[in-house]
Amino acid sequence: MGARRASARLLDALLPPRCLACAAEVTDQGTLCADCFAALAPVTAPFCERCGVPFAHAGQGPPAPGALLCATCETGSPVFRTARAALRYGDGAKRLILPFKHGDRTDLAWPLARQMARAGAPLLARAEIIVPVPAHWRRLVGRRYDQAALLARALGAIAGRPVVPDMLRRSRATPPLGDKRAMERALAVAGAFAVSRRAAVRLVGRQVLLVDDVMTSGATVNACASALLAGGAAAVDVLAVARVPDPRLGVA
Repeated sequence: MGARRASARLLDALLPPRCLACAAEVTDQGTLCADCFAALAPVTAPFCERCGVPFAHAGQGPPAPGALLCATCETGSPVFRTARAALRYGDGAKRLILPFKHGDRTDLAWPLARQMARAGAPLLARAEIIVPVPAHWRRLVGRRYDQAALLARALGAIAGRPVVPDMLRRSRATPPLGDKRAMERALAVAGAFAVSRRAAVRLVGRQVLLVDDVMTSGATVNACASALLAGGAAAVDVLAVARVPDPRLGVA
């Protein structure tokens, strides 16, 4: 333990600790400065107990028996069991997620996974395997890494759960979804995912935790969950770093 502390002090002397988001000096390696930490907006109650979308107030969710659900989940339930996210997708979350996705900041996988583990502790506790949302091979060529797979591996190490990074594959490329509405997103990703034959034997009867970086309408994770359930999974939960608030609910 003494040698470890000495090594840490030497590292801090050679490379002073910097904020993970803005590079300002901080006290400890792998942390955020006060301003960047304050900019994060954790997803806290009230939120839809099915899909995890945050509410501005509890009255926005039509109460179902024993649960508070958004109108979308009440009228057309997703096939996944439960979805949770650590952060609302705002300016603070973007300071971490965008460099992680597009800026080769793979070192951010662990701090983001720790946030996810906090928010999704009940989901991790019942998970038997962890599966990332897969990227299409063309996207991997350009990015050189799969950010969802990195998050899944970090979560697996934190929770002591097996990770199957090749359980799902994209059977076809999908268009960018950023400017599409919920129904258009669902149509764009319908049938786009399939269970890998090589990994399918590990799926049957298992409780699956599906991992992604950002959840918007839920169309992508729902399509993945459909493929997993068709492949024999007992149930599928979803855990993301961030959840894009529904603008109709007035949550920034």
